[in-house]
Amino acid sequence: MYQRQGKTAFKKNLNNIIALCEFTGNPEQKFPSIHIAGTNGKGSTAHILAAIYRNNGYKVGLYTSPHLVDFRERIRINSKPIEESHVVEFVKEIKPAIEKLNPSFFEITVAMAFNYFASQKVDLAVVETGLGGRLDSTNILIPEISVITSIGYDHMDMLGDSLEKIALEKAGIIKQGVPTVVGLLPQEAEEVIKTVAKNKKSLYHDAIRTPHRFTSEGLVESDLKADYQQLNIKTALAVTNALEYKFETVDEQSLAALKQVRSLSGLRGRWERLQQDPRFLMDVAHNEEGLKINLGRLLSFEKKLCFILGFVQEKDLSKIIPLFPVEAEYYFVRPQIERGMKAEQCAEAFEKYGISGKASTDLQQAIKYSRNALKTHRCELVYIGGSNFIIADLLLLEKEGSLHL
Repeated sequence: MYQRQGKTAFKKNLNNIIALCEFTGNPEQKFPSIHIAGTNGKGSTAHILAAIYRNNGYKVGLYTSPHLVDFRERIRINSKPIEESHVVEFVKEIKPAIEKLNPSFFEITVAMAFNYFASQKVDLAVVETGLGGRLDSTNILIPEISVITSIGYDHMDMLGDSLEKIALEKAGIIKQGVPTVVGLLPQEAEEVIKTVAKNKKSLYHDAIRTPHRFTSEGLVESDLKADYQQLNIKTALAVTNALEYKFETVDEQSLAALKQVRSLSGLRGRWERLQQDPRFLMDVAHNEEGLKINLGRLLSFEKKLCFILGFVQEKDLSKIIPLFPVEAEYYFVRPQIERGMKAEQCAEAFEKYGISGKASTDLQQAIKYSRNALKTHRCELVYIGGSNFIIADLLLLEKEGSLHL
């Protein structure tokens, strides 16, 4: 399980997922899909598309990862998580294949999602890759369209040490004769993806350089307030435009969907202010590209900041720490997973760059410290992030009713 083990859980081929799906009657062939890869933005883009198509009357499956609080978040239809009974019955059904193949957690989950979408006869499934593209378990799909949202430095130990190598892995989702939509890409990555698309005779759509009728006059109104979400919205709209011949949409319904993406799709943890106290802002950004965007926006409108941060052990902090301002309050927390970096280790790493912070015993203690900083006016906004798993810990406290802000 990648969430627990890290790169040792990464499989080098698609043999297991092919065998699992064959065991269950090849459900991946029984519904149309949109397949999405990218360093950042793929989760948000998937949720945006799910919201648009749902609001246009389609029955929409949505597969994303990782989950934040409940495993069932990964597999949804019209924002409703898969039933617990279906999870249990599916695992029972494929137990012989599990014992024979010893598949990963992710492989089982993907097979479960495809089986569920097929059994529930979805009109369309929006499927996000887990990691990379070429060797991702979701890549047995032949989708209606392939989407690559962005290319940046992340998971370099598995995907490659250059943007070109990473782009080639992501471009592995491009299929023969299937259209491709891309978001904002660095030039060296774009050249790789264009070449792959050309070789696969895939019609190439540049979402950013080709204005949609909704975006031609500027920003699109949405409940997703971060600047970067406008890029994801443009990417999603390019997809709906390219698929209009098969999945018709009504402008009024699509525009209405963009104003309520969170409620229509279940999206959490993207530039989200906590309802209990809007001075607390959380975001799942965890790599250099994502954090650079978020910190740039934070520092453009707020100078007195407090950060509650946690990372996984294998995270290369040398690329991330220089992005953070020296003049701010810092509290470090270990994410509640086996791969979580110890708070003390994180504090020591930041100290080497001249950033002082306090290692906290848990998230509640870090929140308590930050509340004191707010009360004494040492800061005016608290940003919680650094890892999906810190946000997961926060949302679990919220769900349990034990989040004290």
